[in-house]
Amino acid sequence: MLYTQLRSFHAVAREGSVTKASRVLNVSQPTITTQIKELEARYRLELFRRPGRRLELTELGRELLFITQRFFDVEGEAMGFLESAHDLVRGHLRVGAVGPYPLMKFLKQFRKEHADVTVSVDLGNSEEVLQGLRDQRTDVGIVSEIKANPDILITQFGSQSVVVFVSTVHSWSSRKSIRLADLDGQDMVMREEGSMTRQVVEKALKEKKIRSNVVMEVGSREAVWEAVAEGHGIGVISEISLQPDPRIKALSISDHKIQTRIDAVCLKQRQHSSVVRTFLRMVDAVNGESLGFTKTPNS
Repeated sequence: MLYTQLRSFHAVAREGSVTKASRVLNVSQPTITTQIKELEARYRLELFRRPGRRLELTELGRELLFITQRFFDVEGEAMGFLESAHDLVRGHLRVGAVGPYPLMKFLKQFRKEHADVTVSVDLGNSEEVLQGLRDQRTDVGIVSEIKANPDILITQFGSQSVVVFVSTVHSWSSRKSIRLADLDGQDMVMREEGSMTRQVVEKALKEKKIRSNVVMEVGSREAVWEAVAEGHGIGVISEISLQPDPRIKALSISDHKIQTRIDAVCLKQRQHSSVVRTFLRMVDAVNGESLGFTKTPNS
């Protein structure tokens, strides 16, 4: 009983709400609420304040979170150790990815070396891939460069060029490439500030004193895609995230190399699983050029 109570407390404390914790644990919200109340009653203390509809950790709650984080990290290490107690790598690897390329080439090499491992792939945007890890629906993810996260182990998979994309009715749709200076003053659709792709593009434009004219700022890659398809402006995207779409034409930048990092990610508590560990070791060792991207050393 104490274990499930601590697990519910930890999930709510980490996620910030009972609703999110319910999705992570796949447990009903009333059950989680009851378990936390029972934990508080058992030790006659308050772990959360409840101003209005919000939940805030008390000082005791913050101290307990520090302990439960270590507890569940160690639990994950123990599970990984037991799973990897034999040398033969077998089982099923669930991969989440923002795009099929160059993942499929990598998986061809992986399966050639580890024929006893079956693989399933689920495509989505970076946040969906990360959520799949948190929900333990996937074991590893391949995403465009992400920010550091205390729960996520990040291994550089490679780097890919950023490309421009336009609607097929745009005046550039008959071209195969553009020069960076061609973007001067052009209407552009961008992700929100903080997007890694936006940061590297705006840095390149600033270095060359090229004016960017962001006419629309949206909160997801899918929204950028739809806005460009509808003719609102020009978009930028890493090659790994390109998806076939008859409404869209991708153009390379011929005179300037703008790159974004591709990361392989997993939950830190899952890194010791034999199949996950083997996958990440192969990511470290792979020849990026054979997969169509640049492989640079991890920083």
